[in-house]
Amino acid sequence: MSKVILVFEKHLLLLITLCTLFINSLSGQSTGRQTLPFNSGWEFKKGPGDFGRDTSYLNQEWEKISVPHTYNRTDMQLSRDFYTGDAFYKKKFLIAEALKGRRIFLRFEGVGSVATIYVNGRYLTAHKGSYAAFSFEITHSVKYGAENVILVKTNNAARKDVIPVNHNLFPIYGGIYRPVSMIITGPVNITVTDYASPGIYITQKNVSAQKADITIKAKLENRLPAARTITLQTVVKDAGGRKVAAVHENVVVSPQGTTYIDQSLAMTRPHLWNGVKDPYLYTLTTALIADGKELDAVTQPLGIRRFELRAGDGMYLNGVKYPMYGVTRHQDRWQYGNALTHAQHAEDMQIIKEMGATTIRLAHYQQAEDIYALADKMGFLIWAEIPFVNATSYEEDDNAKQQMTELVRQNRNHPSIYIWGMHNEVYSKTPDEHVPVLTRALNDIAKTNDPDRYTVSVSGYGEMNRPANLAADVQGMNRYYGWYEGRIGGLEKWASGLETKYPGYEVMLTEYGADGNIDQSSETLPDPSKIDPINGKFYPENYQTETHIQQWAIIEKHPYILASYLWNTFEFAVPLWNRGGVNARNLKGLVTFDRKRKKDGFFWYKANWNPEPMLYLANRRDSVRTQEVTKVQVFSNLKQVRLFVNGKEIRGHNGVNSRHWVFENIKLKKGVNKINAIGSANDKILRDTMTWLLK
Repeated sequence: MSKVILVFEKHLLLLITLCTLFINSLSGQSTGRQTLPFNSGWEFKKGPGDFGRDTSYLNQEWEKISVPHTYNRTDMQLSRDFYTGDAFYKKKFLIAEALKGRRIFLRFEGVGSVATIYVNGRYLTAHKGSYAAFSFEITHSVKYGAENVILVKTNNAARKDVIPVNHNLFPIYGGIYRPVSMIITGPVNITVTDYASPGIYITQKNVSAQKADITIKAKLENRLPAARTITLQTVVKDAGGRKVAAVHENVVVSPQGTTYIDQSLAMTRPHLWNGVKDPYLYTLTTALIADGKELDAVTQPLGIRRFELRAGDGMYLNGVKYPMYGVTRHQDRWQYGNALTHAQHAEDMQIIKEMGATTIRLAHYQQAEDIYALADKMGFLIWAEIPFVNATSYEEDDNAKQQMTELVRQNRNHPSIYIWGMHNEVYSKTPDEHVPVLTRALNDIAKTNDPDRYTVSVSGYGEMNRPANLAADVQGMNRYYGWYEGRIGGLEKWASGLETKYPGYEVMLTEYGADGNIDQSSETLPDPSKIDPINGKFYPENYQTETHIQQWAIIEKHPYILASYLWNTFEFAVPLWNRGGVNARNLKGLVTFDRKRKKDGFFWYKANWNPEPMLYLANRRDSVRTQEVTKVQVFSNLKQVRLFVNGKEIRGHNGVNSRHWVFENIKLKKGVNKINAIGSANDKILRDTMTWLLK
């Protein structure tokens, strides 16, 4: 039975290809573009080190795997003793004889961190950078009607010429950790190899409820011996699949170089993409047609919208002020590394939606294509950035520019993205040095490729006039008051100071928060001076909770802060850390690394951001008490909350805002104490219960 399965896997691609060609030939239609999964039937092994371009020794000890796959799914999450170096992926595949005359490409969505590609024993190409997709043609390197072999050498060691240049803030997992696909086109096609982008680029102008002007730039290629006249057609369909706009024209595609064509169409009374309230999506398809047959086509999402940041005021989406309730997200997960499934990406986005967030900073690198597509459908405003982060080697210029180009070209059609990130916490002593000069170049790349979106760079200091600042449209600042500096309430002085001194600047609070171990508790709030954020082993959850309670109350009073992004939605791996009683972990996440438990801070933001009626008793894990007189906190968006302790009602009041309920001077009895919170909304009773034990 296993032998039959193996043979079936081996010939699956050939079967799919032949069946598709047969069906299309019967209907008299061109086969057009085919995109086939290329994820099964791989073999894997770790390597002995760099082997140059000699692959002859690799015929031994291969493990059968499917991709996505990472070889660091556990070791990078446990300690600093993790594997970096070469690892190899091999796959045998068949190309049908019938595909002669077609063009064949492979597209890898992400390989950590440097990939070197061999086809049939010959070096073909390489890619530097873990987080962007890359594609390449194999038309002339494969054997038709026969078996072919692809070998991918991966290496995840930190390098001075590839960003990020170290593993200090997050791990660079190794492997083919995102999906792979084979793309088959005709000889006249929309380009596949322009930085692995869609090959069509959508621009929106004059967007309003009355109209929108849409422009499409298409990049076309012709591998026939002579020029070819084709019809270039763009069609927009609404969410129900009905055609609502179209444009077509005859164009000549040269066999030399690339042919660039712009098309424009007007949308009358468009249904606007309106964030989480109404993330309405059209589809836009650009097709090449000749003799009534479709030669190639690319479909992209089209969300028609207009972003506007107003200094000192906030974000306006389609002319209406829009709340920027922001979170950040790292992509890895406990025991999976970064080799995640679509379902796992979707679960993360649902958790973020439950919290009530409206905007996500995808830190600190380009994330999976699933995430951007989900954001389009769910209405999140997205900050997308490259991993120029934490440190500079002075040797990463070319790679940083490459990754900036990849990020923008691959993702610019996603309506959810409103801003491109240049750098995070990298510095120079003067504005003439490496970081600000490189950042200005990155800003130019983003603006040249996409003039209509904002750009941002981020400092870890709270001062506007630092040398690496102000190279982008927006200045971001990471502020960890009460953790890495000062007291929790210090955020107020920082915000007020900037408002006074720099009133016309566009400023965002791009990280804030504190570590919190969900399995560590403290009956009373620890003294900040007794917490060691670098080497400490005791990070009780209630200190993290208090940080977010106080600081969100400050943020919501300061519209000068155009957007704020709490750090972080999820715990994530940091293999070089040993803090808070958990090795190799950043504990600032409001959801545990395995996504199974939500900390009190999660429910604090849910009460503030999510309009769905909710009620939550905080400090439930601080359940063993020694003080007879204490207080209880409830997070709720209800108009009134009642609290009962051992059946007796306790009067309370609002704390930092109307979602924060505080019940003080509660006298516990020895032994078990039952605490109940009750409220109502829309004739529905909401309850939450917890138990405290007084010793």
